[in-house]
Amino acid sequence: MTHEDLRLASLRDLGQSVWLDFISRELLDSGELAELVALGVAGMTTNPTIFDKAIEHGGSYDRRIDELAERASAAEIADELIASDVREACDLLYPVWERTGHGDGYVSIEVPPAFADDTPGTVAEARRLWELVERPNLMVKIPGTPAGVEAIRQSVAGGLNVNVTLLFSRQNYERVVDAYLSGLEDRVARREPVDDLRSVASFFVSRVDAKADAAIDELLESARDAQTRERLRALRGTLGLANAKLVYRRFTETVRTERWHRLAERGAHLQRVLWASTSTKDPGYSDVLYVDGLIGPHTINTMPLETLEAFRDHGAVRRTVDQGYDEAREWFDEAPLLGVDIEAMVDELQPEGVSLFRQSFEALLAAVDGKRSELLTGEEGRMSA
Repeated sequence: MTHEDLRLASLRDLGQSVWLDFISRELLDSGELAELVALGVAGMTTNPTIFDKAIEHGGSYDRRIDELAERASAAEIADELIASDVREACDLLYPVWERTGHGDGYVSIEVPPAFADDTPGTVAEARRLWELVERPNLMVKIPGTPAGVEAIRQSVAGGLNVNVTLLFSRQNYERVVDAYLSGLEDRVARREPVDDLRSVASFFVSRVDAKADAAIDELLESARDAQTRERLRALRGTLGLANAKLVYRRFTETVRTERWHRLAERGAHLQRVLWASTSTKDPGYSDVLYVDGLIGPHTINTMPLETLEAFRDHGAVRRTVDQGYDEAREWFDEAPLLGVDIEAMVDELQPEGVSLFRQSFEALLAAVDGKRSELLTGEEGRMSA
């Protein structure tokens, strides 16, 4: 076992799984994903942005697009490409799913962001994707929007593994936990099993700092008092981790409730917290800031390839997720006193995230349509030559 392998193994010993926040046809075909799984990567997450980049900047999808171009629309082709990649990744991670007693080994596929405000539409699309991929180690990603929260309850009640995405605020997280527990309770009430369902709550980290730091920098430009400037500078780069640590405290409180214990007696499994958006946006911060600072039991860190490699090279492995809670609380209390309305900011991040995913999904369809048109035009040229 290499030095890098030991870091990932040490994370597992501390109760944290590493998932990869990336997928591409090259990653699958080259054997690189299989190598990463052998090193200890135990799952994968995907989203429209990831697929847009994979299809736009790589030529490995051209053959499949060419096969489908004449009989399928751009949306249908994108659907098939995504499902095919996710299905293959599920098969690759299936031994992990079996070895971990169905705790890990999952691959996520996202409900298109057009359904973010449509509960019935989300429920129907989640079911369609579940049946399209047809793998037991699939998770369907549903955003934790107001409409999504009810869709989460219905999808869990319907027997789907759900990855709840785009969570930024503690209040939103609490609503999502309630939806998960309610979905399990619905199944119990119908005498349906709950012991083989899994869910994760994807809580975004670095985007909080990106938004808060921008506001702090504006305040620093106008601050005249030296003490105020010092306090503002000290606040930079603290609120993302603080927000996540406060969420983890809420998670530990939930698992001590009588409501949870009644479900656990039926065989239900915890909805683990998944740290998302863990790449560092500010080059002045450590490139493993959002990994080193959130290590602990019942958690997952989904990392882009660059962050994963950085952690394997120089990450610090020690339990941190439940350390410094009082300090985290102090940072959140300090922020509004300095003019940083952090609670309003985290509330803004979810609709902004939905909007960004909508743009990415539209870009994905445009990329597929562009390649489809290019291939069809080339075929027509060859036929007429």
